[in-house]
Amino acid sequence: MRRTLFYNFFILTLLVTMSLPASAQQVDSKLPWSVRLTESEMIRYPESWQLDFQPKLKWDYCHGLELGAMLDVYDAYGDKKIRDYAIAYADTMVHEDGSITAYKLTDYSLDRINSGKILFRIYEQTKNPKYKKALDLLYSQFEGQPRNEDGGFWHKKIYPHQMWLDGIYMGAPFYAEYAFRNNLPQDYADVINQFVTCARHTYDPKNGLYRHACDVSRTERWADPVTGQSKHTWGRAMGWYAMALVDVLEFIPQHEAGRDSLLDILNNVAVQVKKLQDPKTGGWYQVMDRSGDKGNYVESSCSAMFIYSLFKAVRLGYIDKSYLDVALKGYKGFLDNFIEVDSNGLVTITKACAVAGLGGKVYRSGDYDYYINETIRNNDPKAVGPFIMASLEYERLQK
Repeated sequence: MRRTLFYNFFILTLLVTMSLPASAQQVDSKLPWSVRLTESEMIRYPESWQLDFQPKLKWDYCHGLELGAMLDVYDAYGDKKIRDYAIAYADTMVHEDGSITAYKLTDYSLDRINSGKILFRIYEQTKNPKYKKALDLLYSQFEGQPRNEDGGFWHKKIYPHQMWLDGIYMGAPFYAEYAFRNNLPQDYADVINQFVTCARHTYDPKNGLYRHACDVSRTERWADPVTGQSKHTWGRAMGWYAMALVDVLEFIPQHEAGRDSLLDILNNVAVQVKKLQDPKTGGWYQVMDRSGDKGNYVESSCSAMFIYSLFKAVRLGYIDKSYLDVALKGYKGFLDNFIEVDSNGLVTITKACAVAGLGGKVYRSGDYDYYINETIRNNDPKAVGPFIMASLEYERLQK
């Protein structure tokens, strides 16, 4: 009975909020961009579980990405309604026993780990034990996560022997933060190994970039029969990888063996990102190894990810200060090329690739035509979240 009432309440809430036009609410144009974009999203999606265009409850990486960025905005500016918005998602999804709606551990999908990152701060602030139980549940996934012989996690159980750059972001920052907060220094080596192993499998020596993924078994149709690598460097995949590096390094102690390997990889990423920055827009292309080619386009989500990563890496001393100019050029270009503001002040981010992957039931070949023809949409969380974080980094510079 309670489940029925709960479900009916959500449906009623959704119908009511959908009947109220977002344009009826205003966003103050004098606010910082991070706050303006956060408030715009809260108007578009009155309930935080609705983020990412969702019609029903879903435990997915996009919620964690965007709500984590919003919690950063709360930390910076202290608007309680932003914190409450993020907590509402966690409270809706996490049950008293620590189980999580729409999460199945035995799927062994790294994508399902990322939203857990918001629970660290929410548990810290609320002291509700259900969040600690949920954190422990998500951490326990790593114990059974399938691995290759070199220790690299499979991206998902349904994608055997495959390491994707995306998956490093989905799992490693949570893994590192859990180890840091729970005094588990023995886990740091495994976290570092995920980055190093993925880099080794995906690195393209011809251009210094990292391909989207690698099938270590070399059995997938999209995989090179010799290297196992996918055909191209997808901008967002490398963006995920860059963000994972700058976020994980905060939790890995400086004396930890192998930490320098992460810095080496990050510095190579920075070199390639600088080299491939579009001189006209300051952004980066959907298919990075084909930058400027016919049909390719400067894409907002990877651009936001690189801008954030460069800002943060410079601030924390991971890369040379000269990269600040690259980040600033990217940030200004993002505002000029991807941001639209309506008459009520609501902020829209344009030109984001909705999704891209490899293999699967509806088979994705990973060739050039595949990437450039995937759906493009506005206000994709994979652009919104990173641009909120990039804006916070920019706003730090102004203080």
